Amino acid sequence: MTDPTLSWDMGTAYDLFASLHVLHNTDTFGLRSSWAAGVRSRLEEDDRHFLEKAQVVISFPMKWIYRLPQPKDAEAVFSALSHISPRERLLALAQGTNTPEPALDIFSAAAEDGSWTNSDVKALTEAYRVTDSSPRKSDIESMLDLWSQPGIFGERYLHALRAYHSVFFAEEEKRIKPRLKDAIHRAKEQASQLPFDRLIETLSRGLRFGMELEIEELVLVPSYWITPLIVYRQLSSQKGIFLFGGRSETDSLVPGDQVPDAMLQTLKTLADPTRLRILRYLSEKTMSPSELAKRLRLRASTVTHHLNTLRLAGLVYLTLEDKHKKLYATRDAAIHRTYTTLQSFINPEDHQEKENAPHEK
Repeated sequence: MTDPTLSWDMGTAYDLFASLHVLHNTDTFGLRSSWAAGVRSRLEEDDRHFLEKAQVVISFPMKWIYRLPQPKDAEAVFSALSHISPRERLLALAQGTNTPEPALDIFSAAAEDGSWTNSDVKALTEAYRVTDSSPRKSDIESMLDLWSQPGIFGERYLHALRAYHSVFFAEEEKRIKPRLKDAIHRAKEQASQLPFDRLIETLSRGLRFGMELEIEELVLVPSYWITPLIVYRQLSSQKGIFLFGGRSETDSLVPGDQVPDAMLQTLKTLADPTRLRILRYLSEKTMSPSELAKRLRLRASTVTHHLNTLRLAGLVYLTLEDKHKKLYATRDAAIHRTYTTLQSFINPEDHQEKENAPHEK
């Protein structure tokens, strides 16, 4: 297959939802939990608890955001939701997420009936087996509770989302908007210079596709908050959308922090003997999590945790093969870049002198 045609999209609406996801999943994104808790505490208790519960059914409604009119900002989100009846808001946002189609049918039936049964829980458990992450039984029950009251959900969600914007995201939106513009400018420059595979690898900081993307068009969207991870969704049978990390390696997610996120995350990650052994083994050859588990004599879940931490720090390549198979390799360039960033952070004047010194020819 030929590489898909690239198109571009941008808007702070993506980060409105992404920031909520990150604030409720701090470990996944390497964010200080105490700072995230402080942000969430700005909300009234009812709104805070409701947005936390809502994360199980709405995290990245990228298909819905993509269809918003420009500028795709928070106000565009509120305007669009206000024009949808409260009862229909959950279904509108859930379509195009990572919810499997059979599960969406079950949820829609619960919304229609206003109730659910234990057989729905069993059916949903089976429907989610095809995904990379199967929700716990308690999460499935929470989802069904929300879906069985769609009108109440729609009213409360829009209210809580507006409150979140008022107490935090309105100011954050101003901060990240110019950074997103910079990110898409950098990405377009890279797209003009790199082949498709290398571009995806660069924008995702280590993700490789071991199988063909069976689409004709790929929409690339920068996100400040999900950096350095990615989110991919199908917009249609021939069109996909790829949300990539748009925060630079010298920037920090927490406003006012002086230490770059990428450098700090890498140093924390390297301060672990098991992860150092993993990097050593991966420098010898590409390996799967199960192969590493045998080599390390550790449980697969433990190895997966360490690999996720290494991926978050951008220290490994992750190749996605068919049937959800994952392969890992050491990303040496990221390790060397950390040394350079650390040197320039500790001795900024010395680094600047080296940058300005004439080069020998």
